[in-house]
Amino acid sequence: MTPAKSKPVEAGRVQPHLRKKLLQIKPQPVVQIAKMALADPEVIPLHFGESDVPTADFINKAAVDALQRGETFYTHRRGIPELRDSLSRYMSRLYDQPIDAERITVTPSAMQAIMLSMLGLLEEDDNVVVIAPIWPNAEATVPLAGGVSRVVNLHSGNAGWTLDLDELFDACDERTRGIFVNSPGNPTGWMIGREQQQTILDFARANGIWIIADEIYARLVYDRPVAPSFLEICEADDPVIVVNSFSKSWAMTGWRLGWLTTPPSLGDFLENLIEYSSSGAPTFVQHAGVTAVEEGEPFVESMVERCRTGREIVERHLAGLSRVRYQPPEAAFYAFFSVEGMDDSLSFAKELVRNAKVSVAPGMAFGPAGEGWLRLCFASAAESLEIAMERLAKALS
Repeated sequence: MTPAKSKPVEAGRVQPHLRKKLLQIKPQPVVQIAKMALADPEVIPLHFGESDVPTADFINKAAVDALQRGETFYTHRRGIPELRDSLSRYMSRLYDQPIDAERITVTPSAMQAIMLSMLGLLEEDDNVVVIAPIWPNAEATVPLAGGVSRVVNLHSGNAGWTLDLDELFDACDERTRGIFVNSPGNPTGWMIGREQQQTILDFARANGIWIIADEIYARLVYDRPVAPSFLEICEADDPVIVVNSFSKSWAMTGWRLGWLTTPPSLGDFLENLIEYSSSGAPTFVQHAGVTAVEEGEPFVESMVERCRTGREIVERHLAGLSRVRYQPPEAAFYAFFSVEGMDDSLSFAKELVRNAKVSVAPGMAFGPAGEGWLRLCFASAAESLEIAMERLAKALS
């Protein structure tokens, strides 16, 4: 049999197909600021959501010890039993509720945890109602999974950031599969109260809608040990998915380790999703996670105090600026402030990099409601933050 001859391409190359929704995902604006900041050693970086504290030695040592023991092989897709058991004890203690290890799935980062959640919930053109302003990576998972994001904006006023539940519920319809709640919030520092949590949970139960609760800043709170969690009020089989991470509380952003707390019935399903995506978090990293959870409480407390000091420094410098509107956040480690007359936060942030030698995140990166605002992370060392805020105060006067 004579093989068929391929037809010559007459002009150029035929471009292979890419998903339309993939092409519609916009580049992350904060990355533009990051590139400028990294190129100039004089810039004090406050644009990313991380502290300048490196991971503690006792956590690093646990990873090194695991490596030297040969913990470098494939392992349980949902996480090593030691880590799931540690997280079960940690959350049961933290929330004064029994949270069984069977509800816990370890993931290579909270980002993948959110992505897996969306892949599991959404058919094509289903929707998720997202409370904004919000970290753009989280919202982007909805269209990447084939769904539609419906944004409900928080309101900013004298009482800080507030959520209108009527607006939230009005945005839901028969194609709504999830409500995404990031509390404590990035970038606003907004923290949902228990009464609103209960009302949302009742609505989700009645309408068969999942709550996807991003609670990665739960320990970075300034008036109590931990932020209100849906885990404190939901039953094990409720339609609640809670996302958490080692990144913020234990200064482990580069380790890429997170976890999900879900109904036990999702366990096998999540295991399959992990198998076909990442095959699981690295084993030696998970052993470091065990040590962080078991021995890291003093470190978490020191991180909260570091951020409390940073919050005070920012408030002192911004308080006297007539162009700036700012209210200290209830939680998380971000100052989100508006600047009078600023209508292009990306261009404004670039100018601050060039002229003030400080990098902050443009508010427009967090959705249309963020335009006119800037976000800075105050988890840096006090000495560095003082210098950065002096520069910013001069530029914003």
